[in-house]
Amino acid sequence: MSARRGPDAAVQSNKPQRQYALLVALAYVNGELVEESEAQVSALDHGFVVGDGVFETVLLDAGRAFALDRHIDRLARSAAGLGLEPPDLAEVRMAVGRVVTASAIGRGRIRITLTAGRGPLGSARLAGAPTLVVAVAPDADTHRSSSVVVVPWRRNERGALAGLKTTSYGENVLALAYALDRGGDEAIFANTVDNLCEGTGSNIFLVREGHLVTPPLSSGCLAGITRALVLEIVGASEEDVDIAELVPTVVEEAFLTSSLRGVQPIASIDGKELGACPGPVTEKARAAYGELLGSTDEP
Repeated sequence: MSARRGPDAAVQSNKPQRQYALLVALAYVNGELVEESEAQVSALDHGFVVGDGVFETVLLDAGRAFALDRHIDRLARSAAGLGLEPPDLAEVRMAVGRVVTASAIGRGRIRITLTAGRGPLGSARLAGAPTLVVAVAPDADTHRSSSVVVVPWRRNERGALAGLKTTSYGENVLALAYALDRGGDEAIFANTVDNLCEGTGSNIFLVREGHLVTPPLSSGCLAGITRALVLEIVGASEEDVDIAELVPTVVEEAFLTSSLRGVQPIASIDGKELGACPGPVTEKARAAYGELLGSTDEP
């Protein structure tokens, strides 16, 4: 399904636009499974007011939630890192099951969002029940390759939110728009010491002299679920990489990882094509990940 077009669509750029499926037929909201049009969250929810929440995006593949245990564990770690009350993991799991069963979607994305619940119009929190929303939308599996653009802004590897998957995604929205305006479909961040970090919703792997490397978690990147699985099944060195080395003259091949992308070859960096897309190392990683995806629900 193509993205809905707003009233300003006619005056938008002529550049190609990525299409996103926005259809969400059912959602689980604080204990109830409701039609999306009837789903309600308070206007004073702290997740809405100040982005005080955490989330997970889980791949729905052939009607099954892939690596749900790992995602739920990370949701709990992110909540703890943000100082939120621990989520009821049994409820989260139950909510995912109900939404998946009711939606009858074969392939898509499951979005689990947990916020601090109702709060004031400011940064302080109120004691009270959290907000839990679980929704699912179709995903067309069109993630064949990616063109990345390095953005001028930096991830703060020492920041309070470093390594947490929070709903404070404003800088990702801005960075992705920057990449799209320049013909890319993913933005790449360096950190404050000019080392390679991550994408807006992905981790990055590089091949140099036949050697597979990825930034360490100390770079400030998210501990991606797919990143961890690739490290386990393929192996790679976790090394700091100077952002200046993210160029086709140094990088032989590269790929992104995320729950929806899987292992996605990078075709170009800042408009300059890589020599191999996909190269042999990327192909090996993609094949191994595909085999894992087809063999188990909980790797």
